[in-house]
Amino acid sequence: MDASRLDPLLQELRAERLRVAKTPLYELTVADARAALLVDSEVLAEAPEPVARVVDSVLPGPRGPIPIRLYAPDAAGPHPFLVYFFGGGWVIGSIAATDAVYRRLANAVPCAVVAVEYRQAPEHRFPSAVDDCYAATCRLAEHGEELGLDASRTAVGGASAGGNLAAVVAQLVRDRGGPALSLQLLVYPVIDYSAQTGSMVECNDPSFFDARTMAWFWDQYLGDPAEGNSPLASPIRARDLGGLPPAVVVTAEFDPLRDQGELYAERLVEAGVPVAVTRYDGMVHGFFTMSRLEASRAALEQAANALREAFRLDR
Repeated sequence: MDASRLDPLLQELRAERLRVAKTPLYELTVADARAALLVDSEVLAEAPEPVARVVDSVLPGPRGPIPIRLYAPDAAGPHPFLVYFFGGGWVIGSIAATDAVYRRLANAVPCAVVAVEYRQAPEHRFPSAVDDCYAATCRLAEHGEELGLDASRTAVGGASAGGNLAAVVAQLVRDRGGPALSLQLLVYPVIDYSAQTGSMVECNDPSFFDARTMAWFWDQYLGDPAEGNSPLASPIRARDLGGLPPAVVVTAEFDPLRDQGELYAERLVEAGVPVAVTRYDGMVHGFFTMSRLEASRAALEQAANALREAFRLDR
């Protein structure tokens, strides 16, 4: 990777991480990795925006209650809503670590954003996260009016492993006759367990994210490597991608997951699904949360515009 092509703020961040010899994620315990994420979530991020209403609740799930947090904008309801699944390799993410993104999206669209605290690996391996995310999406669509939500305008989205879960939920909703979805927002999504694309080799800087870290996440998530062949783990392996909701796919130039996200976008287009795919040059995995970056703000505005159009909002 040519670090000189990184955004200047990311060059500074990389230099600092090299100076302090930051420990790679895959060398940490799960507990330490989770603690480190809360610190990293503030990197190059502006202060969280206020929103009109934040409500913590729980939904019934296949193996117990699923915590959720609803972010509502200062707009008349019932609100169209985005069900959002956080990233973190199915292992280290949390609602708290991605709080600022939910607030920015809720205000920018405006719409409600419902963040889902799905069960995580290695305590709860595949397909626990899938089961929780699908159950939460269906429950919100069926009973969302209790929270001031408009079930006729529902979208799913997420970043990284959350993008993987959003893509999988979109397929399950189609296959199982679940609620109609207006959009799927896939931000540098994990798409294929055994991807051997060029970006997995080229973008291999442990200062940010690399193939070895992704392999560590997969090892925590899957109980058996053979499960990676399932479309519920690798959504690109679904036999048919037709009939899925329109998609926005966001990728980063210096991200090992770049090529698989773009390949999934191509597969969706081939299946007749409307897709807008944008690669943000000079960016790394995780940039969507780094709101001090101009590209981060642009990507969020792209997502907000797509959601506004999908929800048929005038602004």
